[in-house]
Amino acid sequence: MPPLNGLKAFEAAARYESFTRAAEELCVTQGAVSHQVKALEAELGLKLFNRERQRLAITQAGRDYLVVVRDAFDRIAQGTDRLLQRQSGGALAVSVSPNFAAKWLVHRLGRFAATHPQIDLRVSAQPHHVDFAREDIDLAIRHGDGNFPGLHVTRLCTEELFPVCSPKLVAGRNPLRLPSDLSRHTLIHVNDRKGWSQWLQSVGVEGVASSRGPVLDQASMAIDAAVDGQGVALSRTALVAWDLIGGRLVRPFDIAMTASFGYWIVCSKAAAKLPKIEAFTEWLLAEAAEDARLLKQLKSKSRRSTARLNAAR
Repeated sequence: MPPLNGLKAFEAAARYESFTRAAEELCVTQGAVSHQVKALEAELGLKLFNRERQRLAITQAGRDYLVVVRDAFDRIAQGTDRLLQRQSGGALAVSVSPNFAAKWLVHRLGRFAATHPQIDLRVSAQPHHVDFAREDIDLAIRHGDGNFPGLHVTRLCTEELFPVCSPKLVAGRNPLRLPSDLSRHTLIHVNDRKGWSQWLQSVGVEGVASSRGPVLDQASMAIDAAVDGQGVALSRTALVAWDLIGGRLVRPFDIAMTASFGYWIVCSKAAAKLPKIEAFTEWLLAEAAEDARLLKQLKSKSRRSTARLNAAR
């Protein structure tokens, strides 16, 4: 194969029939272009140009070779475009937990599709942590402490653990104003009854039996039960953000426990800079930031309402 720089110099010089204009396009000196073309001619054993006074004239051999070189360059350019398009668009396989899919991601997918129509998003909801080396997954959202060795890791959000319920329970026949009022309401548990027990202990609430209430094996089920008014669920910030912002759930009191785990965006280090990975990551972070802003507004509004209520008493 002849040197690529020589081929580039020849193609540009042949197109312009000028070493000077070819040099301007390639951002090199006129002498460099002339030298590269001469070296190519020497390697091929053919004369590609006739140097005539102030004019450069391509030979017949040069014209024949130009057809081949241009075709090769065009095919390289087209292949590069297709490759870059696949990196910035095309299919993007994402793995998330069933709970995160149901309560955070699914409601927002229309917004992502509207802003990134070139990306074919494919979401897989599965409870296990994927192996990027063995599974056809580009990116995952994992719940944990952020320690995922060998992977590119970005924090999606921090979380707190707090009670949520339907608005109708707060002002119902057994109002929820203080944590002690939980004794008159059904507690909804996830997996076991340890969560409520730990939360009540951490906030110093006594007299509330954490051993009662249904136990569900999915956080999304517990949240939906709370939305339906079946009791009070203990949940993490990310999973209830959509329902809190939409008014389907409320926080009966402003008491929370810091969650030890959070949600993280993870992918292989090699894939982290792919345009479609960066686009989806930026969108996830923007959505999480907007949630945080709206939840902060809700908390401020709730505090003002509580202050007015206490003043009226």
